[in-house]
Amino acid sequence: MAFTSSLFCPMQLSPNPILPKLHRRKAPGVAAAIPPLSTATDVSVMGNPFDSTTLAVIGGSSVAALAAVLSLADPERRRQMQAEEVGGGDKEVVKEYFNNDGFQRWRRIYGETDDVNKVQLDIRIGHSKTVENVMKMLADEGSLTGVTVCDAGCGTGSLSIPLAKEGALVTASDISAAMVAEAEKKAREELLKGKDELSPGLVMPKFEVSDLESLSGKYNTVVCLDVLIHYPQSKADAMISHLASLAENRLILSFAPKTFYYSVLKRIGELFPGPSKATRAYLHAEADVERALQKVGWRIRKRGLITTQFYFANLIEAVRA
Repeated sequence: MAFTSSLFCPMQLSPNPILPKLHRRKAPGVAAAIPPLSTATDVSVMGNPFDSTTLAVIGGSSVAALAAVLSLADPERRRQMQAEEVGGGDKEVVKEYFNNDGFQRWRRIYGETDDVNKVQLDIRIGHSKTVENVMKMLADEGSLTGVTVCDAGCGTGSLSIPLAKEGALVTASDISAAMVAEAEKKAREELLKGKDELSPGLVMPKFEVSDLESLSGKYNTVVCLDVLIHYPQSKADAMISHLASLAENRLILSFAPKTFYYSVLKRIGELFPGPSKATRAYLHAEADVERALQKVGWRIRKRGLITTQFYFANLIEAVRA
């Protein structure tokens, strides 16, 4: 996928039922066949996806050895091994990953340091665009002062902190204790700015360690960004239903789109995971997400697609039907 100036353009949200259309793209070459999703694989291997062992095997035309290499590269086998190691399913894998290797990687990506490679920087830009569009969505409805917001899957606070700066009353949660601790640390640094007390009108976000299914309470708005990628549609349906039950007025979701094009890129990227393990990555068709919302009496009011070279996300705003 070509790197263009559109990378820095804000996403245009379209009112329902008009759908954003993807522009025709040239077929990706080898360089573009790197994982396009933020959590699909370890993105540190962008420069050289084939290691010397793989090249030697292919060069030697050893069928048995090639089969072994492909078997080790099989994403489903890696997923099963991850689940067995932590003694559970998707939730346990996600929790383990983001409390350890994943935390260190994504703290850099979500941060502002220069200690990131080209792909990680691109993902940072994509995620930032998503946050910017969510803030615009919320601001379009008026002042955020006193508005209650649940940031489900808050990561390192990239949305929670800007919301708090605008006067929102934020409850932020993440399945990873390491992520929550980092988010709370950043919130204190940015909101207090060395002072003992917050400025008038600002309230420190309430941070807690929790998975999506365990969240409770009622909020004006519930936001869940880039979390559904870790769960299959069968589990995502229940999560969407539960998140909707917490929201009084709006539910905002972002998820990796499931199309033939993105599915092919994801599958190719999964063959070259790099030295570190990552979580499973699931794409979701917008129609499936919309169906899950309709089942609980919600409809999509705005929708759009945010893309960079290596970050793709559908962003939707749902309200009660």
